[in-house]
Amino acid sequence: MSILFVCLGNICRSPLAEAIFLHKIEEKGLEDVYKASSCGTSNYHIGDPPDPRTIRNALKNGIEIHHVCRQISSSDLENFDLILPMDKSNYVAILNLKEASLHAHNIVLMRQYDTQGKGEGVPDPYSGTERDFQEVFEILDRSIDGLIEHLQKS
Repeated sequence: MSILFVCLGNICRSPLAEAIFLHKIEEKGLEDVYKASSCGTSNYHIGDPPDPRTIRNALKNGIEIHHVCRQISSSDLENFDLILPMDKSNYVAILNLKEASLHAHNIVLMRQYDTQGKGEGVPDPYSGTERDFQEVFEILDRSIDGLIEHLQKS
């Protein structure tokens, strides 16, 4: 099964979600079962590495990020089994892609899997502090736990 994590610029939330997910499935020996990637709805950072604050926060939490930013394309809708936008604005942007209506059932907000309740969305820490980046890490960490639990039951 292939999973795509999506945020606006693909420099903070989605590459972190991808890295956390890959780390957790590797720990569980499931890397042959699940594949993951991430991208952004905008073209702001194509070819760039993730935000240095995201990389630092991930390392602080024992996660390594190996990623080059890219923008979502219509072909991603066909190539991924599950697409997880970080918030409603990214959800809408994905639905505006060509032929997205054919794949709408595979597009689910990330926090649908949050084990502490389904929040509105994963907040964007870009303009925030280190504490904001840690809050995003914690939201994604527990949401990915819920996601993996859901996937294992399916």
